[in-house]
Formats: sequence, C-alpha cells, structure tokens
Amino acid sequence: MQEAIDRLRAEGLSRIAQADSPDALESVRVGLLGRKGELTGLLRGLKDVSDDQRPAAGAALNQLKLELTAALENRTGDLAGAGAGSMDLDLTLPGRAPVQLGTAHPLLSVLEEICDIFYGMGYDRGDGPEVELDYYNFTALNFPDDHPARDIQDTFFLNEDMLLRTQTSPVQVRTMERVQPPLAYVFPGRVYRNENADASHSSEFYQIEGLRVDRNISLVDLRETVNAFIASFFGGERQTRFRPHFFPFTEPSVEVDMECVKCSGKGCGVCGQTGWLEIMGAGMVHPNVFKAAGYPDDAYTGFAFGMGIDRIAMLKYGIDDIRLLYENDLRFLNQFRGVL
Repeated sequence: MQEAIDRLRAEGLSRIAQADSPDALESVRVGLLGRKGELTGLLRGLKDVSDDQRPAAGAALNQLKLELTAALENRTGDLAGAGAGSMDLDLTLPGRAPVQLGTAHPLLSVLEEICDIFYGMGYDRGDGPEVELDYYNFTALNFPDDHPARDIQDTFFLNEDMLLRTQTSPVQVRTMERVQPPLAYVFPGRVYRNENADASHSSEFYQIEGLRVDRNISLVDLRETVNAFIASFFGGERQTRFRPHFFPFTEPSVEVDMECVKCSGKGCGVCGQTGWLEIMGAGMVHPNVFKAAGYPDDAYTGFAFGMGIDRIAMLKYGIDDIRLLYENDLRFLNQFRGVL
C-alpha cells in the first residue's frame, strides 16, 4: 500500500504541474480525486489491508489527499495569473454594440435656457443653501409670525430655526447682504413643500427667482423684462397680463399670465378654456426686505419675480404630469433625444 501511495504522490504532483490550462487541470483533478479517481480507488482498497496496518495506511492516504488538493489550488492560481498577463486584448478597439449617448434632462435643459436668456439681459447667476434658516426663508422676506406658510403642513422644518427652503426667494436677501446696487441676478434651485404628489404638485421641484435693484426701477421695467423673456423662450410676440395679487415680500404684487401656448388665446383644455396661462408671480421689492438686507431707506427700488421651472418645462414640451420629470423612466427621457 505504501508503495502505491508514494507512486501516486509523485505521478499526481507531476501531472498537476504539467497541466497548461484550466480544462487540463480539471481533467487531472477528476483523474486523481474524482469519484472514480486513483486516490479514491486506494481509499476503497483499505478494506483489504490488514488490521494492524490499516490505521497507518489511512493516515497516509489522507495526507496525500491534502497534498494533492493544495497542489491543485496553487496551480489554479498560477494559471489564472498567467492567463491575465497573457491576454491579447486591444483596449483601443471600438465596441461591437452601438453606444447610446445620454442627453440633457428636460428640467436641466429648460433651466439653462432660461438662465441664458437672462445672461443676455445682463443678469448674473446666484445660489444659496437648500437647508435654510427660518430667518431668510420667512422673517427677512416680511412674513409675519402667524403667516399660514409657516405652518408645518406646508414646510419641512428640521428644528425651530432650520428648514428645507420653500422658495428660492431667500437667496435674494443673502445676495443683497453682500452685493450693493445696481445688481441683477437670477437664482435657480430646488425647493421643498410638504404636499401630496399628483399630476401638478410635488414635494420637491425647481424654481428660478429673478431680482433687479437700482435707482428708479419701476413696474414698467418688470413688465418689459417679463415680456422679453416670454418672447425669447416661447417664441413670437405673446400677449401678457398682470393681475393684482399678494406676496409678503413685494408691494405691489402681481400674477403674470401669458397667452396660452396651445391655443394662442382661443381657449382649450390646457388653459381651462380661458386662453391664459399663469406663468409667474412678481412685484416690486418690499421696503421691509430692503431693510432686512441693510439697504438705506428710500435709496433704491427693485423688482423680483419667481416661476416654477417644472411648470415651464411642462408647458414647453406638452408634459401633462409633473411626476414624469422625476421618475427617471428612460421611455420618457428618450423622447427628448435630439430635441434638447
């Protein structure tokens, strides 16, 4: 028995060392350790060994099995390393399958297009934190302490002093605190409202705020700026109307409507048969907001406006559900390939 064990050790280790591929090595393993392998045959022959020699023979066979198993594992590692080092692969060759390039998200495309229009009017671009202080989001914007917008049902409060901003207007005050007039800025960004999602509402969405401050700025300047933007973005001359409204941070305040992009003012389902679409809120900056920013009393005037980028994108591309803009469904996004 010992002679057979010694012979199988020498032959087995030699065959393992000579295996030059994973397939060849697997064949050697089966021949040595498989169910019908040579070592298995010796183990089955232990029943024919005398009682006094059987323990020693069994221990020797177990030791041989360990040695052959270790040799097989080492050779497997050697072949894997050699294969990786000898791969004949040209990484500069083009792929066989066509590569589908990405495209700009419709929200990003609309945001940048709006900013580009205002860049052409001489506006700069500003930004501010999405996690905002209650002071900048409400107090500095002339919101009374008992204003309904402070209610937790509308705002995501993090604690008594901090919240997720509900509008981009806080960036107005932050900018005026560090920049002296004359100034003209747009502030695009994401905002948050504690609302249930449906086809026209979302708990997070994008706004863009505009601010211009100088001496002798009037509501006429606001009207001409809005008209120039609408004509540039939607194309052609479109009728607009300014309706009286209320915002705590502007006085006077207005809602701006434009002629429906779908029916050109004739009345349709998009505009609720009115011929008009609400496009933005706007107004002259309230004196209390200037005061919070540290501007001298009665030294400057200015206007501000704000609109939802999501709504603008929906109007431009005929999207009827705001949730489509946030679900990352490639079937929806691929429709804008070559359009944006």
